[in-house]
Amino acid sequence: MDTASARARRGRGPAAEAWLDERTDGPVTGSPVPPSWSDRLVRATSQRLGGPLGRRADTLGSWWTAGRWALLTATVVYLLGVLVRLPCRITEAGQSPDSFRWMCYSDIGILYQLRGLMLGNVPYLDSGSYPVLEYPVLTGWFLQLERVISSALGAPTGSQLTAQQQVDSTLIFTDVNVVVLGALLLVTVWAQVGAVPHRPWDALMVAASPCVAATALINWDLLPVALTALGVLCWARRRPGWAGVFWGLGMAAKLYPLFLLGPLLFLCLRAGRLREFGRMLAAFAVAWLVMNLPALWLAPDNWLSFWTFNSDRSGDLGSIWYVLSLAGHPVDGLNTLALAIFGLLCVGIAALILVAPRRPRLGQVLFLVVAAFLLTNKVYSPQYVLWLLPFVVLARPVWRDWLIVTAGELVYFGAIWWHLGGLLAPGSDGPDKVYWLAVIVRMAAQLWIVAVVVRDLWRPEHDVVRHPPGVTRSFDDPTGGVLDQAPDVDWLPLRRAPLTPGASLPTGAPLPTGAPLPTGAPLPTGAPLPTGDPATAGAPATAGATGDPPDRDGHA
Repeated sequence: MDTASARARRGRGPAAEAWLDERTDGPVTGSPVPPSWSDRLVRATSQRLGGPLGRRADTLGSWWTAGRWALLTATVVYLLGVLVRLPCRITEAGQSPDSFRWMCYSDIGILYQLRGLMLGNVPYLDSGSYPVLEYPVLTGWFLQLERVISSALGAPTGSQLTAQQQVDSTLIFTDVNVVVLGALLLVTVWAQVGAVPHRPWDALMVAASPCVAATALINWDLLPVALTALGVLCWARRRPGWAGVFWGLGMAAKLYPLFLLGPLLFLCLRAGRLREFGRMLAAFAVAWLVMNLPALWLAPDNWLSFWTFNSDRSGDLGSIWYVLSLAGHPVDGLNTLALAIFGLLCVGIAALILVAPRRPRLGQVLFLVVAAFLLTNKVYSPQYVLWLLPFVVLARPVWRDWLIVTAGELVYFGAIWWHLGGLLAPGSDGPDKVYWLAVIVRMAAQLWIVAVVVRDLWRPEHDVVRHPPGVTRSFDDPTGGVLDQAPDVDWLPLRRAPLTPGASLPTGAPLPTGAPLPTGAPLPTGAPLPTGDPATAGAPATAGATGDPPDRDGHA
């Protein structure tokens, strides 16, 4: 029998080592399973390309891990997005491409010129005959850093630039953004790989997303996305202080990381981990304050511009409120109504966390709260999909569902630009109902994922993260960090006490109702399946041991 070291010397790579166990006929119970075994869509597609990976297949070698494949894929997809934007690249004064028709619009060069950066001014701290930058302060400091880099690379600045000098300066600034934002995308994908250790291939759903190519260079949203992903990774690795730092920095760049704290609080309440939550919250507050204090102290009115801008705006692009306004039904008191609906949804999420048969996974509830915010918010810019995409993958890493949300976002992406360019307006000068439909399609796709995640939360046996098809073990909350395998508090009426991690059960031993399998424990032969745990009734404990991919894949 070959040893693991002998197999490694022959060059057998991690995809095979992850699930092949030479000592048994079944899949290994502790490591990743190839997607061609664990996902119905990938498995069906692989049949046209030679079939699922064989149980004794050699791969390209140990260097090409799932993480490196994901980073390579992200790089290729991102560069394709750069190529798509070439029709909007202005190299000579006087050029005026139709960015809406070609769907290559970007705020980056426009705001560089119109928010004082090309004049050499510092966001918030300097003022002039231009509007204050309408973003949270860390985004402004980020833009200032990029402006300094651009100046060092030769970008001219000042108020006396010729038209061609303005073009040259904007080009250098834009190119700096292409490099820096690309690096932030790679950070996001790297963090996604590590967030769910037994499913690193799921990160391909972020890396390969056409939404990344379409929206990554519209604005600077990859900054908070990368910071938020690092926070999730730190929490998964049981470093709540560092998680708070990254989430606090994320909120200093965009508002939405703030909403992650609510679901996390209730998870920690159910698991009795409030001390760790307190450490995270303290680090969150310090990180946010450090970023905000200079502008808050030196230019308080300019610091308030982000908050007043968002408070004063009416229903805007992409929101259901904007569609109602276009249809002749504007909503009065929109701030109060949108906040009230979002608040009720948050209460519902908190209730689900406390009464679900099994404590929800962190990725599930983080997705739900971000989706609730985006569905009720007064605006939905096309790049907001970057906020949601990593949480979609954490909550529901099934390629069919990924395709559904991707299709909805791409329909909206095309419609918003042609709506702004007047290309969808009917010849009779009537309302642009195609755009209305695109907004509804996007919302319906997001609501589909919400519904499936709630179903998984209430019926955990459908959760492909907890019960990965192709393996004979169950997981609790691999992204949950200190929440993973933690028992519920005593006062909770429906509490569940997980088994001791690493414990094995004797043949025929019954499992506690509702309890997750311990980390590393195979399902014992003959043991009755626990309520809420994997699989179909009567399935053998070593599903897939015959060498065929298991049928269960978590689809609705």
